[in-house]
Amino acid sequence: MKAVVVEQFAPVDQVELKEISKPPVAAGQLRIKVHAAGIGFVDGLKVQGLYQTKDPLPFTPGTEFAGVVDEAPGDMAQYQPGMRVMGMARSGALAEYITVNADAVHLLPDGVTAEVGASFRANYLTAHYALTARAMLAAGEQLLVLGAAGGVGIAAVQIGKLLGARVIAAASTPEKREFARAHGADAVIDYTQPDWRDTLKALTGGHGADVIFDPVGGEISVQAFRSIAWRGRHLVVGFAAGTIPALPFNLPLLKGGALLGVDLAQIPTREPDVQKRLMADLTSWLADGRLKPAVGRVFAFAEFRDAFKAMQTRDALGKMVVRISS
Repeated sequence: MKAVVVEQFAPVDQVELKEISKPPVAAGQLRIKVHAAGIGFVDGLKVQGLYQTKDPLPFTPGTEFAGVVDEAPGDMAQYQPGMRVMGMARSGALAEYITVNADAVHLLPDGVTAEVGASFRANYLTAHYALTARAMLAAGEQLLVLGAAGGVGIAAVQIGKLLGARVIAAASTPEKREFARAHGADAVIDYTQPDWRDTLKALTGGHGADVIFDPVGGEISVQAFRSIAWRGRHLVVGFAAGTIPALPFNLPLLKGGALLGVDLAQIPTREPDVQKRLMADLTSWLADGRLKPAVGRVFAFAEFRDAFKAMQTRDALGKMVVRISS
């Protein structure tokens, strides 16, 4: 089979598409023929060896995928070859086939494309877990989403709206702000403007943001926390800006506010029942059309490098997807 293979940690330009053996299938596992794979910010870090954990070399990157069951051992009788599924793994999705434990996949609802399935689980589970299990977002509250046009940001916009919050999307370009508005944001803010906090204050009637969803980091995070409402919750999701902010401890004291960490990688082992419940919500919303995930650009398999580069630019809208096969 063809697969993207990282033989040394390096920029994606140095990564090749190679012929390797199909992965074997053990008891309790499924082999999936991959139709599409999602490319996220973490995938870009892993290729370069910049993520907090490193995959043993050589490895095939890609954590999210959608496709059909290719092989299911006898103990996996509930799965049959040809069943449409979506899933998530530590790595291996940028390949024509991937082998995963059965609990890593969910059935892909009828009418949902592979491209949607491959750009769904990580971002939308992160957003749902953050907004509900961590921040306890309530209907009618003011939700500020930083980096609102990125893959996880737009997921937070959509889920926040579905939960009944008033969603304010912060993004750096007119195209990004229009993208966020088209996917449910009630108001938008250009956070590159020096007076953006005044705009936020006006939009919230002086109240501030009850919940801040923050995958950005950097100085913008500290500025946002200064505008948090009393007893507000600031969700620390990531640091796309490249720097980890240092928050003066007097600010949480003065605001009665809380910093809440969100690490999707630890949920399966630390809170498996929570993950199961949240995924049931998400697949139900996906199946009945209440949730329509935002897919970014779709690239051919041979153009996988372009997908990584597009994901890393400030112009990226939604999540990049690589089409592996049909």
